[in-house]
Amino acid sequence: MSGKIGDEVVINTIRFLSLDQIERAKSGHPGMPLGASHIAYLIFDRFLKFNPKNPRWIDRDRFVLSAGHASAMLYATLFVNGYDITIEDLKRFRQLDSITPGHPESQLTPGVETTTGPLGQGFGNSVGMAIAEKYLSSYFNREGFKIIDHYTYVLASDGDLMEGVSSEAGALAGHLRLHKLIVIWDNNRVSIDGPTSLAWSENVLERFEALGWHVQEVEDGYDLDALEKAIRRAREETDRPSFIAARTHLGYGSPLQNNCKAHGAPLGKEAVIETKKRFGWPLEEFYVPEEVWEYRRRRIEEGRRREEEWRKLFEKYRERYPDLAELLIKAFNRDWGEEYRRHLPRFEEPIATRKASGKVLNAIAGYLPLMIGGSADLTESTNTYLKGFGDFQADNPLGRNIHYGVREHAMGAIMNGMAYHGGILPYGGTFLVFSDYMRPTIRMAAMAGLQVIYVFTHDSLWIGQDGPTHQPVEQLSSLRLIPNLWVIRPCDANEVSVAWEMAIERKEGPTAIILTRQSLPVLDRSIYPPADSIKRGAYVLADSDGEPDVLIIASGSEVHVALEAKKILEERGIKVRIVNMACFKLFEQQDEEYKRRVIPKSIKRRVAIEAGVGLCWYKYVGDDGLVVSIERFGKSAPYKDLMKDYGFTGEAVAEKIIKHFKLA
Repeated sequence: MSGKIGDEVVINTIRFLSLDQIERAKSGHPGMPLGASHIAYLIFDRFLKFNPKNPRWIDRDRFVLSAGHASAMLYATLFVNGYDITIEDLKRFRQLDSITPGHPESQLTPGVETTTGPLGQGFGNSVGMAIAEKYLSSYFNREGFKIIDHYTYVLASDGDLMEGVSSEAGALAGHLRLHKLIVIWDNNRVSIDGPTSLAWSENVLERFEALGWHVQEVEDGYDLDALEKAIRRAREETDRPSFIAARTHLGYGSPLQNNCKAHGAPLGKEAVIETKKRFGWPLEEFYVPEEVWEYRRRRIEEGRRREEEWRKLFEKYRERYPDLAELLIKAFNRDWGEEYRRHLPRFEEPIATRKASGKVLNAIAGYLPLMIGGSADLTESTNTYLKGFGDFQADNPLGRNIHYGVREHAMGAIMNGMAYHGGILPYGGTFLVFSDYMRPTIRMAAMAGLQVIYVFTHDSLWIGQDGPTHQPVEQLSSLRLIPNLWVIRPCDANEVSVAWEMAIERKEGPTAIILTRQSLPVLDRSIYPPADSIKRGAYVLADSDGEPDVLIIASGSEVHVALEAKKILEERGIKVRIVNMACFKLFEQQDEEYKRRVIPKSIKRRVAIEAGVGLCWYKYVGDDGLVVSIERFGKSAPYKDLMKDYGFTGEAVAEKIIKHFKLA
C-alpha cells in the first residue's frame, strides 16, 4: 500500500463519494460502487503504473471499467488517486457540461481510458490495448530499454460477460496469448431484472479456461489479501491472459444488498444514512478524511516520480535509437508522416475499387510501420492483407495482419482498443452489409473521436448472385447518420487513393471507405476535375454549357450511371450537371458559398441516384426532386441483370428523369 493509511479508509471514501454523487444527481448506479470499490482501489493502489498529472503517459498501465454504469466509482477512484477531478466535479455528476457524465467518456475526463457503458465494449477494447502493447513493445524495445512495458486491467460485470462480444474478443485474446491482459470479474450474480440465474447458468470459469485463459477464483471477494495474491499470480503468468472471478455483493453493506433495485437507481437518503452508519462513516456529504487528502498528494508525487524515471530511461533510449524514439513520439501524436503520400498509386485501367484499395494499402504499408490491419475472415475479398508483413500471432508479435476470424463485433471493439491505447493506426475490413454486426463499435469510435479506418467492400446490390442477404440496401444511409463518422464512397480507383489519404490524415474520428466488388472505369482526369476534389466532400464532376436543366447527384459506382444518363439526356437537348457526392459529412462542413456553387438553389430539377435506400438524399433534391433508389431488398442474379431489373442503367435513369420532370 502507498503509505500507512488503512485500506478501508480509502475504500470507504470511494464508496461514499460514489453514493453522494448518485444521491445528489438523483440518478445513477450505486450497486457496483458499494460492491466493487475495493477492487478498483486495490488495482490502483498495489499495481497500476500511472501519473495522475499526465493521464496520457505512453507507458502507463491501462485500467478499463468495462461496467461503465459504475462511473461514479471510477470518478471517485480517480479523485483519490490525484487526477484532475475535484470535489466540485463529483458534485456535478451527471449534470450538463460536467466532466463526470453518467457513463465514462474518454475524451472528457482525465484518467478515463475508454468510453464505456454499452456492456462488453470495454472488454473488447482491452484486447485491442493488449495487442497494441504487444506489437509496440516488440517493435520499439531494445536490450536494456523496456520503453513499452505495461499491463491492461479490466473490471468487468456479469452483464459484460453475458454480451457475446466478450466471448468473441476473449477467444482471440486466448489464441494470441495476451498475457499482459488481466480481467477481474465482479461476480455479484445480480442483474437489472433480478438474479443472473434468470437467464444465465453457464460455468463462466470453464468458458474462459476453454478460451485459453489463466483462470482463478476468489470466493470471498472482500478478502484483499486473496485478491492481491490472485492479481500477482496473474502478473506472473507469461503465456495466457488472466481471468479472476471475485465473488462480491451488489449494494454491499446497504439495506438493498443483493437486491436488483440497487443496480440502477439511487438508494435514497435514508438508506444512504443507514449504510454510512453500518460502515461507521460520517454522515457529512462528500466527506474526505484528511488522511485521504494526504494519500491523494502522495499518489500525485509517486506518479510524477514514476514517469520521471521512465523519461530518464527514454532520454538514454533517444540517444541510442533516435529514429525509433522520434517515431514513437510521432505515433502517439497520431503523426503518420508524409512519406507515404509520395507512394500513393495512380490508376488508368478499370478496376474494382476494393482491389484498388488493396493496391493502395500495399503501396504505402512500408512507410506506415505502425499501421496494423485485418479482416473478419474476408482478407481475400476485402483486399486488406499487407503482403510481406506477416500475421500477428502469439509467436510473431511483429506481424501486421490480424486474423479476427468471423467476429465482426470483436474486430470493431479491438480496433477501438488499439486506437484508445495509442501508437497504432488500425484498420479492418468486412462486407458493407456486415457493418451491422459492428455498429455499436462504430458508434463508440465516432463518439470517442477515435482514428479508426473501416474498409467496407461489396457495397451494393451489384454484388449479384450472393443475393439479398449479402446485398447492402440500408447500410450506406444508416452509416451516414452516425455523427462524426466520415463515410467516403469513391467513384473510381484514383479517388480510392485520395480516400485513404483522407482517412490517414483525419485524427478526430473514424472513417469508412465504401468499395465496390465490380470493376469501375477510371475517369480521365484531363477531362474531369482531379480526384482530390473529394476532399471537399462533393464537387461538380461534369457540367453543361449554360445553366443546367437538371442536376444529378451520385456517389460510387452510381456516378458512372449518372454520366451515362447525362450523355443520353444531352442528346435530347437537356443540359445536365453531375455532382459527385463522395462524403456527405465533409460537404456539410464546407462554407455556404461553396455548397451553393456545387448545388445552386437556381437549379430546381434535382436527382439523386443510389443503389440503396434513398431517404437521406431528399435533403439535396427537395420534396419535388427525384431519388432513384432501392426501397426493397435485392435478388440473387448476375449483377448486370440486377442493374437492368432495378433500373440502374443510364437509359432507365434518363427515362425516369424525363418522366418525373415532364421534359419530353
